[in-house]
Amino acid sequence: MNRPAAPATSYEKLRAAIVRGEIAPNSRLVESDVVTSFDMTRAAVRNALIRLEQEGLVVREPHRGARVRQVTDSEAIEILQARAVLEGLAVRLTAERIDKAGAERLRESLARHRALLESGDLLGASDANADLHATLLQLSGHSTAQRLIHGLNSQTVRYQYRTILIAGRPAASQAEHAAIVEAVIAHEPEKAEDAMRRHLFNVADALQRGALTRIDSVSRGVIEAGGG
Repeated sequence: MNRPAAPATSYEKLRAAIVRGEIAPNSRLVESDVVTSFDMTRAAVRNALIRLEQEGLVVREPHRGARVRQVTDSEAIEILQARAVLEGLAVRLTAERIDKAGAERLRESLARHRALLESGDLLGASDANADLHATLLQLSGHSTAQRLIHGLNSQTVRYQYRTILIAGRPAASQAEHAAIVEAVIAHEPEKAEDAMRRHLFNVADALQRGALTRIDSVSRGVIEAGGG
């Protein structure tokens, strides 16, 4: 019997707010505001900011305090390239270890992603995309890869909502995800690894071409015209 998940700590809630974009890039993290909003002591806030700086989510500047770090396009591209290698390894293991229950989870996740795309809910499809990747990673059982990829993803989560708006990218992403899942369920490790690497390198290439539509990171629904 699975134990219920432990309640999120104040630090985890603060970190999640940054990762989800609820606290926008370059926003100042005023100590007194964080104390009130996240029910933390001042000492806990200071420790949290140190940890978040170490993770690359926050920048602390002398005499200016802390702010949410803005990841550049070039950094996001490099992170996607690093993820391609790590997630390629992970899905290789998933393909070796997949069972019937895991295969059903992947089919359901892939179907949800497809349905959201077909309904025109691009933001929902972006969340489903992240869920599919997370499921593939979890099923690999590779704890170190999970930890490293989680750290990389936390810095580029806001780019998920930009890349899905590239012309032709949603359909391509669906086809690439289907190829990954098919190879995993068929217990074809090399094919699964190659499919994952090609998928993430394709996303990196699309981002590198630039001229991407931006989405307001707070509302997650206000589309702004302009290049990336």
